[in-house]
Amino acid sequence: MSHVQSVTGEVDANQLGRVLSHEHLLALLPGPGLSGRSAESFDEEQVAAAVSAVSGLRSLGFQTVVDLSPYGDVGRDALGNNVGLLRDIARRSGLTVVTGTATYRAEFSPRWTVEASLSELVDRFVKDATTGIGDTDVRAGILGEQPCGLDRMTAHEEKGLRAAARAHHATGLAINTHTTHGTMALEQVDLFVEERVELGRVVIGHMDNHPDLDYVRRVLDRGVNIGFDSIGKQHWDFRVPPLADDHPDGEYPKRAIKQSDRTRAARLAALVAEGYAGQIVLSQDLSGWQAFQNPATHGRYGYTYLGSAFAELLASYGVREADLDTMLRENPARLLTIGRARPVVARCVASA
Repeated sequence: MSHVQSVTGEVDANQLGRVLSHEHLLALLPGPGLSGRSAESFDEEQVAAAVSAVSGLRSLGFQTVVDLSPYGDVGRDALGNNVGLLRDIARRSGLTVVTGTATYRAEFSPRWTVEASLSELVDRFVKDATTGIGDTDVRAGILGEQPCGLDRMTAHEEKGLRAAARAHHATGLAINTHTTHGTMALEQVDLFVEERVELGRVVIGHMDNHPDLDYVRRVLDRGVNIGFDSIGKQHWDFRVPPLADDHPDGEYPKRAIKQSDRTRAARLAALVAEGYAGQIVLSQDLSGWQAFQNPATHGRYGYTYLGSAFAELLASYGVREADLDTMLRENPARLLTIGRARPVVARCVASA
């Protein structure tokens, strides 16, 4: 049987329904302070918030959510020990939840991920997929989101991408990357070619945020899949490294970004019309703090936005229901189905 690895065990790929391919279910609340409850009860608070937030998905045909939180970021703790909360969310919501495993940009990552060698990261990712993440038996069903920064790939980021590539060969799992505003996508593809990764098993993330549709086409023409996975994020802040405690008081620069969903819908419709629907997955990358910045989309609709208001917007641009099902059902099921593990000797690359 072709199967997908979920947080509760193996699932038939034909039972996934529509899939949100890039989410962060434990990043909906800022912390325990606003509820008046203790820090010890915050785990339960997070689970309850997520179960409530996803409660409208099944009526729109969604049955699966993929959580792509890296170690130490967007709700994942530093060692991954809290992934058991995703299992609780799955059981209480009735949805299938698939979790990824990844490291993130160095400035937001636990120290151990920065200090780990390439081979140590490969071993970690393989363990996450075959035994369990952290001190749990919850197994990863995809590798990602594995990042690059804006217009650059640091040594730390290259190490993480190569580790994901090599773990892909060892486990048969697909890879989902993070680009910052769509930059460095072609460089990510080049790295995967060096590592002899099957490009049809790769999703290059956040390509809906790149301003040049011709660049997006160039990425697609390499044979990878892409994520239009920031749907509903029309305004967001560019994340900057945490300031030092002794940083002087006063104003400091911080960039903000706007990307309208009308622009996303028009570009997506153009790609679908050109025959690229079979290489695109959709999601929202929703988090609590960004819902405050997007009250008309994530704030009003939450996880149902893509399947309701945005789907209607796509229809007005000529995207058919069958096209939506290709991007929300068929493509995610193909990618999440575990492939055959095979040892591959990659080209010699120095460890970062």
